Amino acid sequence: MSRLNIHELAPEVYKAFIQADQALRKGPLDGAVRELVKIRASQINGCLYCIDMHIHEALSHGETQDRIFQLPGWRESELYTDAERAALDYAEAATRQPDGVSDEVWDAVTAAFKSEEAAYLVALVAQINLWNRLGATMHMRPPKRG
Repeated sequence: MSRLNIHELAPEVYKAFIQADQALRKGPLDGAVRELVKIRASQINGCLYCIDMHIHEALSHGETQDRIFQLPGWRESELYTDAERAALDYAEAATRQPDGVSDEVWDAVTAAFKSEEAAYLVALVAQINLWNRLGATMHMRPPKRG
């Protein structure tokens, strides 16, 4: 059981989080990049609720099981594009060490993405880390599906 319900107890704040999430979904980033980044950051942060939600969302949008299975070892996998690799590398660096995104990682992002896409990637990683902090610290659990 969740420790508390942010949606009910801080509805204006929660509404702002949802509006930011909706804006990110409408942005220029490819849907596969968005979901892979969300899943990977959620894995790092140990947010079961978000891992479950974003894997199901990715599958419903056509993501393959193999790419999801190999996501924790994406560096060794041959299933990801250069842009996806740049996004995943950035997501890992920003999630693990928010002030530690190296020039090498950032240069790969700017080589793979237009400026507007890079801005959305930065915001997306910040947003999923916010959701992960809420989900993990409030002990949110995914629905039991079977």
